[in-house]
Amino acid sequence: MRDVPPVDARSTGRGAAFVWAGVGLFAVAAALLYIFNPADHGFYPRCYLKVMTGLDCPGCGGLRATHQLLHGHIAEAFALNPLFVVAVPIGGLVALLMLAESLTGRKWPRIISMTATIWICATVTVAFAVLRNIPWRAWLGL
Repeated sequence: MRDVPPVDARSTGRGAAFVWAGVGLFAVAAALLYIFNPADHGFYPRCYLKVMTGLDCPGCGGLRATHQLLHGHIAEAFALNPLFVVAVPIGGLVALLMLAESLTGRKWPRIISMTATIWICATVTVAFAVLRNIPWRAWLGL
């Protein structure tokens, strides 16, 4: 009897299919955001926190910032949502590493643990949410 390796998502091709489906959906979403400016078209989803309370959530301005980034306007995107603009290259790197791991089956070295990464991201996001809703301009007389 010969040894048969265990069946996993990579060996059946389903893992790669899901990855490529995600890449395809991402490309379609990016094309829509490139063509239709969220500031001008009302079919994009609204932020429920902003509608209900008037406060900006950490993601408020993310769609408009994405539209600006796709057009190469980094300063305008940063003005809309600085956290998002900083997180995009980091998220892109992580996505590429995950894609490489999925396609090759090889684990890449990690700088910090996943638990530490989650806590850092959560802390930065909450701090950003609080700081962006403080009326700094009114306090500084701007």
